[in-house]
Amino acid sequence: MEVATQFIRRYEEDPSILERIVTSDKTWVHHYDPESERQSIEWRHPSSPAQKKFKRQPSTKKVMLTLFWDMHGPILVHFQAHGQTVNSANYCAMLRNELKPAICKKRRGMLSKKVLLHHDNARPHTVAATVETVQQLGFELLQHPPYSPDLVPSDYHIFGPLKEALHSRRFTSDVEVKEVVHTWLREQPKSFFSAGIQKLVEQYNKCIVLQGDYVEKWYVKLLTVTSIKAIKYILLLLFDSPSYLYS
Repeated sequence: MEVATQFIRRYEEDPSILERIVTSDKTWVHHYDPESERQSIEWRHPSSPAQKKFKRQPSTKKVMLTLFWDMHGPILVHFQAHGQTVNSANYCAMLRNELKPAICKKRRGMLSKKVLLHHDNARPHTVAATVETVQQLGFELLQHPPYSPDLVPSDYHIFGPLKEALHSRRFTSDVEVKEVVHTWLREQPKSFFSAGIQKLVEQYNKCIVLQGDYVEKWYVKLLTVTSIKAIKYILLLLFDSPSYLYS
């Protein structure tokens, strides 16, 4: 919660800090991923028989995507080589040899304003060697609260829509997966990325209101304490007042 309060205070003093944020995260992209939960939702009346569904699993073939981006769009799209370990040494090499040159090329003048690098608290990001590399590159590390996935812009804004677009599609090679990911990112307007960074302010404010609990955790708590009577009332609104609600 202290991290959230500090960020909001800093933003209120200087809203232009959003222009300096470069955020990153990683995710697996499968050669085949079955339909999402949203796509598999079947709307039917409670009295209708349920259809049998076969559970389909994502393919074992996949590539690790690491994305660095800001308000203006992607800066670095990195695909990890198969067999390469996710550790501090490889992450530091990516920062030095790929990210900084990409910023120089795509965001002229940004380095002179001091980049605010934002990533989660995975171990490769928090060890001393990584922190030292960030300082040597002239970046400032934007603090991130532990166990807060809703404060990672890639998680709450990018990876969901990306994977939604790729669901149920089959790819025959890593090259095809990479091309599709690059194409999807290019097709997104600048306003899409800008909205994702701007939403960080909203997410931090929610964190403060919820006293440090991240939003998804708060929803779980809400559902846990919801009474049976309230659930029945919700069902009454959704369906045609089926008689079993009054039993």
